[in-house]
Amino acid sequence: MTSQSQGIQQLLQAEKRAKDKLEEAKKRKGKRLKQAKEEATAEIDHYRLQREKEFRNKETNVMGSQGNFSAKIEEQTTEAIRNLTSSYHKNMESMMKKLLSTICDISPEIHPNFRPAV
Repeated sequence: MTSQSQGIQQLLQAEKRAKDKLEEAKKRKGKRLKQAKEEATAEIDHYRLQREKEFRNKETNVMGSQGNFSAKIEEQTTEAIRNLTSSYHKNMESMMKKLLSTICDISPEIHPNFRPAV
């Protein structure tokens, strides 16, 4: 009977060691899953920051070029206004003379379609 009881004790001890090893493996698995989750989160954050940085660079390039377009358009508008103003000042005197001569120098004529009443 003692040998049977020793065999049972050995089986119980072996079962306990197996259970302990199984629990230890589950703990290691849980730690590894937690570590993998943290690594994945860190990698995702790094990737997100990298993509946001690339987006900001592209946005800056596009918006910067739009800013250049605005500056160019404003410069062209200013130049056109300056040209029109100088043209006005240059031609104002001669146009006023032509206008006044047309209005003031009247030469009365009979209209070609006029038919005298007979």
